Amino acid sequence: MINAIKSWLIEMGVSATWAEILKLLIVIVIVFIVSYLANWLTKKFIAAIVSRIVRKTSFTWDDILLKNKVFHRFSHIVPALIIYYSCPLVLKGYPEWIAIVRSMVYIYMIVMAMLIISAFLKALNEIYMLNPNSKDRPIRGFLQVINIFNYSIGFILILSIILQKDPSYFLTGIGALAAVLMLVFKDTLLGLVAGIQLSANEMVKIGDWVVMPSKNADGLVTEITLHTVKVQNWDKTIAMIPSYAMVSESFINYRGMEEAKARRIKRSLFFDINTVRFLTIEEINELKNIALIRDYLINKLSEIEEYNKNLPFDPQKPINGRWLTNIGTFRMYAQEYIKSKDFIRKDMNLMVRQLPPSENGIPLEVYAFSSITEWESFEKVQADIFDHLMAVVPLFYLRIYQNPTGNDFARLLKQ
Repeated sequence: MINAIKSWLIEMGVSATWAEILKLLIVIVIVFIVSYLANWLTKKFIAAIVSRIVRKTSFTWDDILLKNKVFHRFSHIVPALIIYYSCPLVLKGYPEWIAIVRSMVYIYMIVMAMLIISAFLKALNEIYMLNPNSKDRPIRGFLQVINIFNYSIGFILILSIILQKDPSYFLTGIGALAAVLMLVFKDTLLGLVAGIQLSANEMVKIGDWVVMPSKNADGLVTEITLHTVKVQNWDKTIAMIPSYAMVSESFINYRGMEEAKARRIKRSLFFDINTVRFLTIEEINELKNIALIRDYLINKLSEIEEYNKNLPFDPQKPINGRWLTNIGTFRMYAQEYIKSKDFIRKDMNLMVRQLPPSENGIPLEVYAFSSITEWESFEKVQADIFDHLMAVVPLFYLRIYQNPTGNDFARLLKQ
């Protein structure tokens, strides 16, 4: 057929030299058209037949492979094979050109193999993410390392074809360049080691709430890759934290709170030390009207009375025996009030404790755990607790400590 084209051209009055050139051009165009059509038909076949088979199966992994065009990329091998095997026929008598074209086909097939492997690794990560345990042990970083090796090997093979050297020639050269490569791929190597540590020690998982002030990160982990941990902050900004920073620097992970279904309340009220005193009988009787501490006051008074009556000195003076203080009574009220809330975990630590006095007064700290962990709802119920406690403080003849303001000084000057 090829010689027939040359003969036809000569019959048309074309010289033998030009007939040979035109023959080559025509045959090359025909081969490329056939290759293009073969590629198009293969894609149509994959789109029509393979897609239909994939959609009929109950598996999801084949849908992911199809979505990432793993099957589609195999269609590019067909035109390469056509060019490869037709090359000796088309370029008969031109051995140098046959070698060049076949080398180009080799390079093309290596590039396509690299792209197929890359698409497969991407699909593999998506398939793995369907596993419930994928958030605990993400593999994206490891797949990225494999992909680096994929492209590195492909690059070495392409160089060996272009320079007509054995691949081992370049591998021995890499040993000499190890120090340079370690410098160039420093972040990659650090990220790989950090990724293994993060995964093996379960330091961070996708979906964890982490706080890392040094990196301006406060939000949910959405992605863990070879080099970075992606955190979506609460203001919807994105913080990209180097993987090795999660190992070398400190950060807070609130996973334990979420697993326990409890969030800690730890906040203090500061009282003016000058308002702390013993309660009088009249004041105690008035406080008995408060339902939450009525039983406590009755039992406590009975206990104190029994204790004081055996003392050899005047029990009427509180300093000589035991008596109720306003801050101690408020502390018991605060504890009973918090305990009365349905959302407070009774099976976990629950107390209202007094901390050491300071220049800001006497701190009374609420320490408890809420079953409500969602941020907005938690802040609301926590604020409700302290709104109430601050509002009832005057009923216990106490005063919240507050540093003097300009209005306080102005009022003092007017007196």
